Amino acid sequence: MGEGPGASPNPVPGRTIGEHGIIGNLDTAALVASDGTIDFLCWPHLDSPTIFAALLDPDTGGEFTLAPELAGARTLQFYHPDTNVLVTRWLAEDGSAELTDLMPHPEVHGAVHCALIRRVTVTRGTVSFAMRCRPRPDYARVVPDMQVADPGITIALPDGQSMRLSASVPLILGDGEVTARFTLGFGETAQIVLGEAQQPVPDADQVDHAITRTIDAWQDWSRKSTYRGRWREQVMRSALALKLLTSHRHGSIAAAATFGLPEATGAERNWDYRATWIRDASFTVYAFLRLGYVEEAEHFRRWMSQLVIDDDRPGHLHVMYALDGGAAADESVLDHLAGYAHSRPVRIGNAARHQSQLDIFGELLDSVYLSNRYATASSHASWERITAMVEHVHRHWRDKDAGIWELRGAERHLTHSRLMCWVAVDRALRLARKRSLPVPLTRWTRLRDRIARDLWDNFRHPEHGYFVQDEHGTHLDAALLMMPLVRFVSATDPVWLATLDAIKRELADDGMIYRYRNDDGLEGGEGAFTTCTFWYVECLARAGRLSEAQVVMEKGLAYANHLGLFSEELDVRGLPLGNFPQALTHLAFISAAHFLDRRLDSPNGGEWQP
Repeated sequence: MGEGPGASPNPVPGRTIGEHGIIGNLDTAALVASDGTIDFLCWPHLDSPTIFAALLDPDTGGEFTLAPELAGARTLQFYHPDTNVLVTRWLAEDGSAELTDLMPHPEVHGAVHCALIRRVTVTRGTVSFAMRCRPRPDYARVVPDMQVADPGITIALPDGQSMRLSASVPLILGDGEVTARFTLGFGETAQIVLGEAQQPVPDADQVDHAITRTIDAWQDWSRKSTYRGRWREQVMRSALALKLLTSHRHGSIAAAATFGLPEATGAERNWDYRATWIRDASFTVYAFLRLGYVEEAEHFRRWMSQLVIDDDRPGHLHVMYALDGGAAADESVLDHLAGYAHSRPVRIGNAARHQSQLDIFGELLDSVYLSNRYATASSHASWERITAMVEHVHRHWRDKDAGIWELRGAERHLTHSRLMCWVAVDRALRLARKRSLPVPLTRWTRLRDRIARDLWDNFRHPEHGYFVQDEHGTHLDAALLMMPLVRFVSATDPVWLATLDAIKRELADDGMIYRYRNDDGLEGGEGAFTTCTFWYVECLARAGRLSEAQVVMEKGLAYANHLGLFSEELDVRGLPLGNFPQALTHLAFISAAHFLDRRLDSPNGGEWQP
């Protein structure tokens, strides 16, 4: 996230949040900086402890550097088209080189499976390279025992497991680190592989095969997309980022790949997003379905169904779950880490797991409704669980809660939470009618209409009449942008248009949209939330303001980093802050691009087109 009033600018020297790409194997992911340094990696799973965390503490966090020694080199990064295989290039007067970073796709078997592959190639001249691998397992609480093996060097992990670093060049074991220096001529390559110690050490041909097969696997997946509209390249980058956050083992979807990256520098807003939020994952299912990825939606549905079966309270849902479907980790503090830009405390786990957030029922049942429409119909057992959730909403929709923004102060009657309770009942009713399912039709219809009337009567500005953040309040909230997107209100309704104009007037800044401006009880300024920019774009498009929507879309895309990846928030200069890459933003962009593209092709198509 970035800063609002009262927050300081991002003072981080060297590698910043936005100066990274992401690679992964659908089980974990690594951040690769534009200088070729891997400074964030959890191993072996996305929610495992880090082995590299220099992004959070350059001195003690651990990192894996690999770069040519080229004076005055220009550095560029790109992905192989339609893949998550990252290339970093150095171009200098005396030579040029490129580094290919990847984790083999799960479809790649053989000598290279659960591993991190780094391959350097000289593309001009003769170039010397320097490598330093300084692992610090268990969130940098351990300096590992490292031993020379045959071949490579083994790295002991605290859980009794071990890793192996192997290379086609000589490795030198030092004090808590491994280094290498080597020189390559034009066309020559070298590969360095960090993986599980029990795996065979791959040779050059096996590494080449793994790279080729991984590129093929990602491109095969990308070709399944049904999206052919404007911004296709950016849409596919967002889809590929979402896919990296999806577990191929479980079907769960992480909110982001990181923890501890601050929403406002120097402040306490440092959270762990390496879990599955019901809300974010449900929105991601919607984005996948929009692009024709039915399999991902089905895999998440199966994971979600098991969660509900295992819960002994009918209709109850936790806000978030661990990626394997267990309880999300409790929040704790890593006092030994300095924090990104000295933003402390660095937290792992998330105390929001204990909150009540009533909106999650609406987001989940909306995704269930869409899955039934575009994928596989729910089973009888699934319908019984859906019925239990609606009955839970019936009992609790008038409750106060912490809401979508996970406010850590006193609970309130929040408009967005009340709205999504309406969505939960509405989508269950639509599904029941569509499939002639057993349902207390009259009672649920009355419930849906009571919630709607409550929103219209009690959640509008007392003077201006537009919708506001909470009951009988006066503050605005960008979560209101969901109102026409979930079809609660027409995007051209005068009350909604007044709300949209008020959001533009009070929460917008050059295409950046702030979630709210009022105090939320936490230190540090509140910044622009990248997701809200694309919600705003879609609202403009649905209101028929297509020219304005296009301009804001382009501004929003300009806030992506050099690889098309979005962080959670932006500071006042539009620089990335917060956890990265942020799933919610990428899926909001996909939805906005999908709708705006169709409206530009059919300006009179109407706001209710899918």
